[in-house]
Amino acid sequence: MRVTIRFRGLLTALCLFVAFGTAPVAGQQAAEGRTPNTVQVEPAEINMRVGESVQLQVTVLDADDATIDNAPVLYLPLWGQFWNIESSTWGFNLFRVSSDGLVTASKPGEYAVRVRIPKGEGTYLDTEVPLRIRKPPVTSIELVDPPARFLSATTVRLERRMVDSSGAVRRDVAGGFRSSDGDVAIVDELGHLKLLKPGRTTITAMADEASTTLDVRVEHNPAASISLTADANRVRTGDVVHLDAVVLDGRGNPVNGAPITFSFLARTDEMHVGGPTTGFIAQDGRFVADLPGEYSIFAHSGAQSATAVIVVEPRDAQRHIELVGHGRVKDRSTSDLWVWEAPNGRDYAITGTHSAEGHAYIWDVTDPANMVIVDTVHVDARTVNDVKVSEDGRIAVISREGASNRRNGIVILDVSDPAEGARVLSRYDDELTGGVHNLFVSNDHVYALSAGQRYDIISIEDPSNPHRVGRFELDSPARSIHDVWVADGIAYSANWNQGVVMVDVGGGNMGGSPRNPVKMGQFPFPSGWNHSVHPYRSASTGKFYILAGDEAARTGRFSPRPELGSGTPGYEGEPSRWRGWIHVLEWDPLKSDADPRVVARYEVPEAGSHNIWVENDVMYVAFYNGGLRVVDLSGELMGDPYRQGREIAYFLHFDPDGFRANAPQVWGAQPFKGNIFFSDNSSGLWCVRLVDDTDALAGPNGE
Repeated sequence: MRVTIRFRGLLTALCLFVAFGTAPVAGQQAAEGRTPNTVQVEPAEINMRVGESVQLQVTVLDADDATIDNAPVLYLPLWGQFWNIESSTWGFNLFRVSSDGLVTASKPGEYAVRVRIPKGEGTYLDTEVPLRIRKPPVTSIELVDPPARFLSATTVRLERRMVDSSGAVRRDVAGGFRSSDGDVAIVDELGHLKLLKPGRTTITAMADEASTTLDVRVEHNPAASISLTADANRVRTGDVVHLDAVVLDGRGNPVNGAPITFSFLARTDEMHVGGPTTGFIAQDGRFVADLPGEYSIFAHSGAQSATAVIVVEPRDAQRHIELVGHGRVKDRSTSDLWVWEAPNGRDYAITGTHSAEGHAYIWDVTDPANMVIVDTVHVDARTVNDVKVSEDGRIAVISREGASNRRNGIVILDVSDPAEGARVLSRYDDELTGGVHNLFVSNDHVYALSAGQRYDIISIEDPSNPHRVGRFELDSPARSIHDVWVADGIAYSANWNQGVVMVDVGGGNMGGSPRNPVKMGQFPFPSGWNHSVHPYRSASTGKFYILAGDEAARTGRFSPRPELGSGTPGYEGEPSRWRGWIHVLEWDPLKSDADPRVVARYEVPEAGSHNIWVENDVMYVAFYNGGLRVVDLSGELMGDPYRQGREIAYFLHFDPDGFRANAPQVWGAQPFKGNIFFSDNSSGLWCVRLVDDTDALAGPNGE
């Protein structure tokens, strides 16, 4: 089913700006002074595969069927309810339409392109072109790491790696398997291979028109018992236990290559008699429990089994959050924040504004209970989405979107003494006209997103004379990017459909630099919603993790608020709600043989993730309507941190006098000098702190 979108006010401008780039102004009179009467589009229907592009050819005719040359044309993608939970994904990731009508497919589905011709005085001539995007066919299949040995009376699972004609790894193709000799072994459609007796057979894996084979020789199984031990028998929820299982023959010797399957049964504290079995066990021998209780761990190999018992206690990570201060912004939406100590010794924060008039506010937060705006920076933009400050606290860089002349880019500020006011040092907009949504500052360089497709690397070694030194973008017709974070000379980016990408810009041992960014690796997520990224090395284990935030969908409706000025968005009905979560990806960039893998997923029910910060094994994450969340990431990570009781605290705030009253929408969070600052889209800048139970009972002043 196709849902037609009716854009309103500012939302229309944002959609046109992001999706179509430069486009004629709505209401522009047709060329040559003639009024459009009919429009012809070729092709009349589009049928394409993911990764392909199709060029639309538009002919505009007047009432006499004469062609109107150079008539202005708008191309509007129709992909369901904009930012609505029911659309299951962001429209920007489904397909793109350029300002000259080039349609590029990203995800399968049934959509449409609206071709709109301005007739003058706010009227239009519209036609819709149906668009069907098909999945590309699987062209190759590989059986990944098949067992070196096949033993009778056991079952193994064959893993397939399927690649389609676009080069993408596919996980959504059913395919199948078959065995040439069902007396020796049988296999189901998922690849579970049941080895019945010694002998030979050929296993064929199939998907679309592709196939591959595996010759299997089944041996007699000498297994007589299993030895099973755990590296800990008493742990907390969320602690990972490592299991060691060995299959033995009748003489007590290891049976090399014998398959082992792990499972578990729980007696949790909630029900005592086989209550909810909640936890996760990986087939490499790692186990984690979500609830306190008694867990029986089983190792199986054919007819043999062994058991180990693990007692799991509560994690007891919870603490209280106390409000320290609030700096209200009541006349516009607040975007991101950055908190720092300036060279003058005082503490400051800078916040942006969204869908407004191009303001950024600088706050003195030395006394966080009394945060005060000390300077306002006003630039030509609708949105100042991102704000960053250099490591020495002297330079701030703010992003621009929606500039009146469409030359967006970045603005570089001297903030060495905000008490005397920020000073604009320079502006940089060369080839950044599509809007800079996010940026990062590292070692005198700015990594600035451009038109949602790449990031440009801009030297600010001389901040009054910025200049581009490098650029990175994926080699994909449907490339997209939303966030970038640089740490220790490696740039990590969140690339929607293309997932997480690591690039050497000086610290990746691949010869990279800001002038020569070198791609190190890429890990795509099947959801295609990868919106934010934050890398860190665990202080407690030394493991390297990448936190990748998914932003899935949104509910809530925009409506004009005339009292706040033309085009200013507000809400009608219930406040906006988001969905989304955080993948925890274990992937060490400095280990050449390290394969990326998702080890955990943090999800808050009925809320969605936005920006992320990690410090000292604690994650501070903005969860939109779910408030500020503070999460314990100590130790090895695996499974579901939310259910494991790793959440230290959350703070859900309500401001009846905010831009949107009593509608929490946390945008970003940052720990700073024992406090936690966070920006809220609906109500401005906040400061809270974690307190122990005794402090909470005593009151904010210990009384």
